[in-house]
Amino acid sequence: MLSMNEWLHVILVGVGATIVMDIWGLIQKAMGVPTLNYAMVGRWAGHLLRGQIAHRNIGKAAPIAGESPLGWAIHYAVGIAFTFLLVAVYGTAWLQDPRWLPAVIVGTATVVMPFFVLQPALGAGVAASRTPTPCANRWRSVLAHAIFGLGMYLAAWLIKQIAWGNGNLLEHLS
Repeated sequence: MLSMNEWLHVILVGVGATIVMDIWGLIQKAMGVPTLNYAMVGRWAGHLLRGQIAHRNIGKAAPIAGESPLGWAIHYAVGIAFTFLLVAVYGTAWLQDPRWLPAVIVGTATVVMPFFVLQPALGAGVAASRTPTPCANRWRSVLAHAIFGLGMYLAAWLIKQIAWGNGNLLEHLS
């Protein structure tokens, strides 16, 4: 069971890692590379709550009120959940002494979720198989998740430098 301090740490690392992933997305967008529109994740979630699990093309599905903020909230919640996965696999000691390799391994492994859950549900097929450039899209997904893993390491390292010296993140923030 995680302490309140460890939960806060997981949340901050997850948010930080997701920000790193989003910065990577902005870089890609600036280079003309297509990126995921998180409003479509919100649209999918809205339809999921109404009982529709998968779509032929989520972009053609009826819009959902608030789909963009909902999609972004889901994106960050998933980043936190993936960070919890890292801590579940490698233990809370990783939070106090983060290592890059476990973070990149877990981050990269999380690509199974978009490959086998999100992409099929949005209409892109398993591992982007129904897209015009499946191989390129797969590599972009793998790279984005590896960068998310690197972001987990960087966020944990930064938190350690700023606040973990006394061993209690909550005390440092109050």
